[in-house]
Amino acid sequence: MLGLHAYHLVQEKYLTAVLEAARGIPLIIPALGAELALDELLSVIDGLVFTGSPSNVEPQHYRGEPSAAGTLHDRQRDATTLPLIPKAIAAGIPVLGICRGFQEMNVAFGGSLWQELHGVPGHIDHRENTGQPLEDQYGPAHDVLLEPRGLLHRLAGSDRVRVNSLHGQGVRELGRGLIVEARAPDGVIEAFRVADAKSFALALQWHPEWQVTRNPFSSALFAAFGDACRARADSKNRTPIYG
Repeated sequence: MLGLHAYHLVQEKYLTAVLEAARGIPLIIPALGAELALDELLSVIDGLVFTGSPSNVEPQHYRGEPSAAGTLHDRQRDATTLPLIPKAIAAGIPVLGICRGFQEMNVAFGGSLWQELHGVPGHIDHRENTGQPLEDQYGPAHDVLLEPRGLLHRLAGSDRVRVNSLHGQGVRELGRGLIVEARAPDGVIEAFRVADAKSFALALQWHPEWQVTRNPFSSALFAAFGDACRARADSKNRTPIYG
């Protein structure tokens, strides 16, 4: 809600990353839940980015305990993304999940989440300092260790990259058919891919969309996603469109 009205919103940084780094046409898909005709939607788009959000997936979707008081949720988004993710991947549509999108992809494949990762013994606090300027909140926070022979390892050309960290939740149990791509130094899963996907299907806990053109690794990541979307668009003889 903004004021007295409901809105369907996305932060500009995601749109800019798709436009400038993936070289596609970004479109916002409304979170209409069961009212959204998924088959019709998937017939006209060539890629999906599941973005971050202030809200969290409702714990009922992964057998979790009730959320702490004040936790933000978005039932309409859950009702849209959780069925859309596996359907899109099964259809061979390239998918990129970021932060909440990462958590949604894990839940959509049967995984579960830690709701307050910083309260789990042995894990560092992965949250940003909201009192800092955005430049500092989105600044490099820690390394992630890249799995050998993984997609991210090939894109980075190294065993590790330094990333930002702005999340309170994290993967507890990894979903079915998902393969770890990267971990934080405390062992928390920071990226995974869908093993049997016909096309690009990757999820990241960090935010590569932030100032994407200033970061060679983030640029390479979005370029790889864009290449996959163009390949799908070419098969349909059209300019790639991303939701």
